[in-house]
Amino acid sequence: MIGKSVIRKEAWDKVTGRAKYTHDYFEVGMLHAKLVTSPYAHARIREIHTEKAGSVPGVRAIVTGEGLPLTGEDLRDRPPIAFDKVRYHGEVVAVVVADTLVQAEKAANLIHVAYEPLPSVGSPREALQEGAPLIHENLANYQKGKYSYPEPGTNIAHRTKIRKGNMEKGWAESDVVIEASFAFAPSDHAALEIRCATAEIRQDGTIVIIASSQAPFMIKRLIGEYFGEDVGKVIVHTPLVGGAYGGKAPVQLELLAYLASKAVGGRKVSVWNTREQDMITSPVHIGMEATVKIGCTADGYIKAAEILFLFDGGAYSDKAIDVTRAAAVDCTGPYHIENVWCDSLCVYTNHPYASPFRSFGHCEQAFAIERTIDLLAEKLNIDKLELRMKNAIRPGHTTPTQVVLNRSNVGNLPACIARLRELIQWDEWQRIEINSRTVRAKGVSCGWKTSTIDTDASSGAILTFNPDGSVNLISGVVEIGTGTKTVLAQILSEKLKMDIDDIHVKMDIDTQTTPEHWKTVSSRGTFMAGRAVLSAADDAIRQLKAIAACVLRASAEDLEVGYGKVFLRDDPSIYVPIKDIVYGYKYPNGNAIGGQLIGRGHYILRHLTPLDKETGAGKPGPEWTVCAHAVEIEFDKRDYTYQIIKAASVIDIGKVLNRRAALGQVMGAMSMGLSFASRETFLFDRYERILNAQLRTYRPIRFGEHPEYMVEFIETPQIDAPYGARGVGEHGLIGMPAALANALSVAAEVPLNELPLFPELIWRTKEGKQYGSI
Repeated sequence: MIGKSVIRKEAWDKVTGRAKYTHDYFEVGMLHAKLVTSPYAHARIREIHTEKAGSVPGVRAIVTGEGLPLTGEDLRDRPPIAFDKVRYHGEVVAVVVADTLVQAEKAANLIHVAYEPLPSVGSPREALQEGAPLIHENLANYQKGKYSYPEPGTNIAHRTKIRKGNMEKGWAESDVVIEASFAFAPSDHAALEIRCATAEIRQDGTIVIIASSQAPFMIKRLIGEYFGEDVGKVIVHTPLVGGAYGGKAPVQLELLAYLASKAVGGRKVSVWNTREQDMITSPVHIGMEATVKIGCTADGYIKAAEILFLFDGGAYSDKAIDVTRAAAVDCTGPYHIENVWCDSLCVYTNHPYASPFRSFGHCEQAFAIERTIDLLAEKLNIDKLELRMKNAIRPGHTTPTQVVLNRSNVGNLPACIARLRELIQWDEWQRIEINSRTVRAKGVSCGWKTSTIDTDASSGAILTFNPDGSVNLISGVVEIGTGTKTVLAQILSEKLKMDIDDIHVKMDIDTQTTPEHWKTVSSRGTFMAGRAVLSAADDAIRQLKAIAACVLRASAEDLEVGYGKVFLRDDPSIYVPIKDIVYGYKYPNGNAIGGQLIGRGHYILRHLTPLDKETGAGKPGPEWTVCAHAVEIEFDKRDYTYQIIKAASVIDIGKVLNRRAALGQVMGAMSMGLSFASRETFLFDRYERILNAQLRTYRPIRFGEHPEYMVEFIETPQIDAPYGARGVGEHGLIGMPAALANALSVAAEVPLNELPLFPELIWRTKEGKQYGSI
């Protein structure tokens, strides 16, 4: 079953419209909430007048932020509802609960908030300037995690340091040095399903939440921590999720739903974003400004790298701290560099606060690193793929956090580069003039990624059997569109040697009965849950053999399980059907042995360590997936427009478990990367208010606009992974922005170091224009 293109288990429900998502769980009598949000990016809240709103028929409660605890996973700096001041345009200042959504909206429009505008901060560099307005004056007093390092008196929420080798030695050995700066603003995840949640508090104190989330078990834990609730009484349900891309890893609307329900005596309340609120009120894709300096020998071997990442964490740190840490962990890109200095800062601004975005800080840092590599190649007058091949990370090298790599945990980047060279016919041409106006050009990049997650992150799985011998697979992985649960069924099918149609997968999550999976993020679903499923299968096999050994009067060591039977290894004609023993075996005389068979398994990440505060030394993840990318574009030299013709990715996936699913994941990620790079960004006015918070003015790549996607895989098995497979959900995205920028820089013959790559940006850069229409 491994390697086959199995149709996804939830496919039929999705294509027929039977699939249910969070907002489909409508109930008669359910109340509705409307969010009141700030029109200012930075302002004191002087007064909130709710009298008129409270008199609207049907209004049950109006919830404000006074007296609520601060929240945040790493640093508790965010009130669920702003009560002292607002720190970004779109921040929630009140929640109206009413019988109908129309009544809630009417009341929300009658709430009057008196604001005192404050100076706003619009970029990380601006936030770090002397005299910049402080966004969090009480930063020193916030509760923080052990490995969060805020810098009170500044707008720095956290700093990750990487110090490897000897920088003086590295610069002394460098014959050529290149330095460049890069920037892009925050943007959106644009998931098809907007964020939404419902909450109900039952008479016995049980809190039941339904949420479109990547982290239902984190919701359960945080509601207990923030509000002093008995965590055992918090039940979170997560059905199918209509896309997330990191944007549904933070916990936001779930807290508001809980507070709204509590305000109305525990009645069920639905909270959901409009599309505009989903773009500006809920967490966004992080922005960044960066400076990269690289030194190398005359023949192209990199000796030193000095890197500064200034991430736009927005108004609150939340998950942005993790994103900035992840970027630092892999700061050099997939290159062997002995001497590294990197500071990665999570900086407060008056923008919507940031969350992970598919690749978790890696496409962002890869844009800066891979553009710099291209600039270095041009300065050296060396082939760009050759420069990458020379410096490619290999077994025996160390990561920026000083982890020694081997063939299993890093794979084969040189093979990826070599295959990419053939796939895109790199040696035939890199830039050609089609006519006086039109140029074709190719750009390349490389990428890698490990998973900076909790060192004790774990995953569990349960297998129950049906009387016909089929199996029910229960895992805490959220089906967010990745098809991971189908892959888990394939892993189980392979292990038990049974038809995958006889494996029934529970898609929705119930935190009271589903075994926990840490979070469905960071390309960890297949690896962690896959190991848990294999462990559960081993447990089931042990039990099957124990019962069958009694029935067949043979040693359990002589038995095999598969094909619906438990049979003698040396004589398969002697067997007992699995269906006859999964609920116990009854002898002809009526005696019975065994009982209902339940397989259970778990997996916890091993040998991971936190990063040292001063050097960054530590092991942040179990493996590094490496990849190489290319983009071919056609560029119009007169009007600066361009068309993306082809995009290619070659990824060392370890082992392909489901080829079509893997291709779909990589192509989808490539599309997201190209869309982010070419057109997706928030446009802010001078008061840091978002101007384009709707899909008419914020335009991802649409169907019909896609290039030709080419995807190939290198297979260097990861020894400790399920059947050798590495995570791949994010890796098609990592190098796309850089590859596109590299191609356009070649075509336009000007360095393009900002995103997105609007034609106007290319024109301004090429012509030296300071101002445009944006």
